[in-house]
Amino acid sequence: MTSAGRTGFAPRHWALLALASLAVAGLAWTAFTPIRSTTRDQLFEIPKGTWARRMAGNKVEILPSELRLTLGVRDVLVLHNLDDVPQQFGPILLMPGQSFRLPFAMAASYQFACTAHASGQMSIVVEPNPASPWARVRWRFSTFLRSGQWS
Repeated sequence: MTSAGRTGFAPRHWALLALASLAVAGLAWTAFTPIRSTTRDQLFEIPKGTWARRMAGNKVEILPSELRLTLGVRDVLVLHNLDDVPQQFGPILLMPGQSFRLPFAMAASYQFACTAHASGQMSIVVEPNPASPWARVRWRFSTFLRSGQWS
């Protein structure tokens, strides 16, 4: 009689059991570990020459059409104008070299006029903090799919 016959498990069953245990442990970590971020700032820089390239007829896409932020994790938009000309973001006029911080305190969808964006508009979606375990799992997987980085 082999060792597999005495225990009832073949070596491949032990390997599957170990894989399943690792998957459950990973899911538990994903669900119960609080989401932390080294900074709450989401930085976007308007590069030098953006306005000139746009005026020359080039399609310049430096900002996404929709930006997603998460309360308590990454909920402060920081714009830095490195261009030679002023740029408008909502009611704010960013002079060359100037930065602007916009903290968000409420989950909602916001629309801003933005001269640095190809369409002239920018949407910012501020999502609520993922407080429940399943919300953290969904947030981590959706963030990973969008950015390719695990949080």
